[in-house]
Amino acid sequence: MAAKMMNASMATAQVCRAPVASAKKAVAMRPSAVAPLRSARVAQTAGRRAVKTLAMANPLVSSPAPDFEAEAVYDQEFINVKLSEYKGKYVVLFFYPLDFTFVCPTEITAFSDRYEEFSSINTEVLGVSVDSQFSHLAWVQTDRKSGGLGDLKYPLVSDLKKEISSAFDVLTDEGVALRGLFIIDKEGVVQHSTINNLAFGRSVDETLRTLQALQYVQENPDEVCPAGWKPGEATMKPDPEGSKEYFAAI
Repeated sequence: MAAKMMNASMATAQVCRAPVASAKKAVAMRPSAVAPLRSARVAQTAGRRAVKTLAMANPLVSSPAPDFEAEAVYDQEFINVKLSEYKGKYVVLFFYPLDFTFVCPTEITAFSDRYEEFSSINTEVLGVSVDSQFSHLAWVQTDRKSGGLGDLKYPLVSDLKKEISSAFDVLTDEGVALRGLFIIDKEGVVQHSTINNLAFGRSVDETLRTLQALQYVQENPDEVCPAGWKPGEATMKPDPEGSKEYFAAI
């Protein structure tokens, strides 16, 4: 009797498992049942990539520069800097990671040493980092031979709340700014940007050359500047027929 009950119980269990096993087998054999889920995942991933690509495809160049107002150090004093008050002048706005570091002072002092060249073509220079104005002051008061800056010919802006770095999209996950550089025209529009990673510095020569090319084409809207153009060199007409004169001469 006990054996009969055990056989009946095993038969019932097999019957109960059979539909589950059959269902799993059926799903495995029907790709169309899984395809919608796979397609949904692919679409979701593609959507995320598209949003990321869209963000990367919309830099600040050709857009109004984000305005800001912040404390800065200039001539060993604290001053207030408001970007929109520089309208009517070109602005070279550059970000650097931190005060009292290594590559940064070489860039900051290089721009200061060449400041007159920028000033002579209606351009102001602004440096920005996430340090406080007090840190900026201490660094300016430190001799260059000791890794300091000495006196600078342009303001160093404090972005302690990291709002400026965020607005210009150069803030890293570590909370410091990449080496972003922006050239802003007289109307407050960003015309040029470059962003270096932390370990290598920028070229003052190339910044000046780019600025000169920008100013030239804005003053001569029927001309464009070819690669590596410098003042006094040939430009070209931006049309199929007019450009032939340039190409014929090179």
